[in-house]
Amino acid sequence: MSRNLNLPNLLSLSRIVFLPILYVFVFSDMPFAFLIAFIILGSTDFLDGYLARKLNQVTPLGKALDTVADMFFYFSTAYFIFLLYPEYLSPNTVLLLVFLGVYLCAYLLSIVYYKRPVQVHTTILRLGATLVYALVILSYMFDTTHVITIILITFILGCLEEMWMFIRFGPVDIDTKSIWSLYKTHRKHGS
Repeated sequence: MSRNLNLPNLLSLSRIVFLPILYVFVFSDMPFAFLIAFIILGSTDFLDGYLARKLNQVTPLGKALDTVADMFFYFSTAYFIFLLYPEYLSPNTVLLLVFLGVYLCAYLLSIVYYKRPVQVHTTILRLGATLVYALVILSYMFDTTHVITIILITFILGCLEEMWMFIRFGPVDIDTKSIWSLYKTHRKHGS
């Protein structure tokens, strides 16, 4: 079996392939079906990386697939929040615009340093992704205006950290935990 044809990579790919189903449920006004499908599809984001590390199946293709799947999934999730719960999002409009600007800058910097779009899987950005996943589930049950505020601040900080990494260290391993871990590693190796 090809090293790239493995369960973690298939899970990342499934997040892209099955994403249109969520749109069908949203536009067909099937909120409960959407919620269940979202929970299942979103769980692949946590499983792919965990299984890749656990089964020693981390591949460059898997890292790239995960990044692309994350971009499609989380921007779609923002769109779903906009469609399904605009009353929770509208008080955060300014913060959302700040996030989009910072995200765009991080995205462009990644293209400059990597020659392709990359998102580093820092602890802050992983926390943000977890909160976004929880947001959709929680929004189904109650007002999540303040949760959205926390998520946007988390992502702004995460994108700023990512830009700092690119500017200070150039291309870094996309599984780098934080800027502080990079400083610690460079100090340890005397660079």
